[in-house]
Amino acid sequence: MDYSNGRSFDQAHNWSTQVFRLFFGNDSFRIARSMAEVILEVKNLTKRFGPPTGESGFMAVNDISFEAREGEILGFLGPNGAGKTTTIQMLLDVLKPTMGQIRIFGRGFENDREYILRRINFSSTYVHLPGRLTVGENLLVFALLFSVPSPRKRIAEILSLIGAEEFKNKRYAVLSSGQKNKISLAKALINRPRLLLLDEPTASLDPEVADATRQLLKEIVKKEKMTILLTSHNMAEVEEMCDRVIFINHGKIVAQGTPLEITKEILEEEKSEPDLGQVFLKIVREFGP
Repeated sequence: MDYSNGRSFDQAHNWSTQVFRLFFGNDSFRIARSMAEVILEVKNLTKRFGPPTGESGFMAVNDISFEAREGEILGFLGPNGAGKTTTIQMLLDVLKPTMGQIRIFGRGFENDREYILRRINFSSTYVHLPGRLTVGENLLVFALLFSVPSPRKRIAEILSLIGAEEFKNKRYAVLSSGQKNKISLAKALINRPRLLLLDEPTASLDPEVADATRQLLKEIVKKEKMTILLTSHNMAEVEEMCDRVIFINHGKIVAQGTPLEITKEILEEEKSEPDLGQVFLKIVREFGP
């Protein structure tokens, strides 16, 4: 089958999904997932700020373990101060763990830092690019940092993909919050990452643009088998996008599974649809602010 167009790819994907369900029923997702390559593996990850012992220190991340596989969108959720940002900073090797292990593509930062960082990327609503540079200049800097082949061609492709060609020659400083968020996503996709860390990717976007962004990300994951770790406070967005979800609070994982599994577990009710909004509220209220 010719995969050069999206329709053919979708037909092949839908056919393979139907075959899995025919033979394996409702367990098809778990079986397919178990066959996929482990992209991110975290074991006993801990980060303590301040003295290693005593009450004056602060345990930001407390002995968490999880994994993400190829082509999976994993939600990483929790209230403000739960430890999400600290975890992401350790996954980017910006912060060093106090204890624990991080392996990405089966490698560790100790020996393969450059290899790993060339194949991952990150986008956050709260991280901005240099305001005096144009959008095109900013993207060129990152394309060169990642040694992207034909960088100017890739920049044109990405801006077209996210519908932001008109911003190429505008200074980043004059863009609106929503426009800056789109350019942050463009930066994160510039090197075709195998692992993408997204912090509130649709914050500041109007509903139509936010929906288009979600559809774009899902399409990229499906076609390129990218793995995404997603943080968001938009529970409807998480339910729509994520294959599995991890809830973290006070630095500890308190629940993980599919959105529906977690809904049933935390709400202690039989549900046919996920309700992560109520799950979020119950976790925060039961485990404290």
